[in-house]
Amino acid sequence: HAKNITGRQKKKNCWLFTETSLDKHLHIITHDVPWPADFGGVVDLFYKIKSLHALGIRIHLHCFVKERQPSEELLSYCESVNYYERKKGLTALSFSNPYIVQSRNHHKLLQRLQQDNHPVLMEGIHCTYLLKKGLLPGRKVFVRLHNVEYRYYRQLAKHESNVLRKSYYLFESFLLQRYEKAIAGMAPLWAVSHEDCIHYQQRFGAPDIKFLPVFLPWQQVSGSPGKGCYCLYHGNLAVNENEKAADWLLNNVFNSLEIPFVVAGRNPSLPLRSLAHAHLHTCITVNPSEMEMQDMISKSQVNILPSFNKTGVKLKLLNALYNGRHCLVNKAGIAGSGLEGLCHLAESADEFRKQAATLYHQDFSKEDLERRRQVLEELYDNEKNSRQLIAWIY
Repeated sequence: HAKNITGRQKKKNCWLFTETSLDKHLHIITHDVPWPADFGGVVDLFYKIKSLHALGIRIHLHCFVKERQPSEELLSYCESVNYYERKKGLTALSFSNPYIVQSRNHHKLLQRLQQDNHPVLMEGIHCTYLLKKGLLPGRKVFVRLHNVEYRYYRQLAKHESNVLRKSYYLFESFLLQRYEKAIAGMAPLWAVSHEDCIHYQQRFGAPDIKFLPVFLPWQQVSGSPGKGCYCLYHGNLAVNENEKAADWLLNNVFNSLEIPFVVAGRNPSLPLRSLAHAHLHTCITVNPSEMEMQDMISKSQVNILPSFNKTGVKLKLLNALYNGRHCLVNKAGIAGSGLEGLCHLAESADEFRKQAATLYHQDFSKEDLERRRQVLEELYDNEKNSRQLIAWIY
């Protein structure tokens, strides 16, 4: 089914129009419902919508729905909100389109877009079915890349032990590689990292791709100088790459480094929970609330965030940089982000042990905090980046 909700009656203090943006309309198609903004895949979506609204852009939002529910909150920032159920089972299978694309094909979406000629922003490769099929001729269409998706799915396959899921990830990666190459020249692209820009240019020959930083809930650096109480790894532990990182840290770094180490995140597996309690100095916090997670980040001494995938941008790293103290990562975790000067680097387990031990006893200084402010508050300024986005569209 498809559902439409219109939100034209808004409080006067919700509108912050400027003369240049008044009466500018924009369709935004999202791969999921962007509220609540409680996981990495929707944070950029929601705060982009909120920021564009603050500059007077009239947003017509189109959301694909699977498990997340429609949200009244979105009506505070959008002219209208439309919901489309994702396809399931055989209707979403294709040997030419990736599943993440084919399952987000709905005839009502095309009908609604054809009612006007406003620009269209497609959030993620997931939402580009109409573009690939050539169903929006002569229309201003833009694509926000969330990742180099075929590489992301290849990494998921690498860390997956279930044979059926591994096969699905590999086949999806194969289809995505062909699909992303085809899409690369069909519309202007906006990537979340310099690394993704370079990859699309070199591998797919993308003629028009620009770097647009992610939109964030944090606009001021709020970390505290001094020392925290423990080392922390946090993330959505239901994602196999994140579970693999936590498992690797517990088995290879904190198995012999006896300083307090906490793993925190959503839906960890039973084996990971058991592993985290195997030592007296390690533990796990299961499904913390947003407030609890932010409190844990602020009280930690070292945020340790190795990554096995160097595409996209890691929102958990940005969270730690805005709200925590020392950040210890590998090169894959910061590739193309421009954040290299704000993090400590390690690659091997031995290097992570040595760096963690050093940083655990090292004050986080006021100079460290000021350096973060200079970089982060310039690069991830939501208002500035919204104005740039508006200039590209109109």
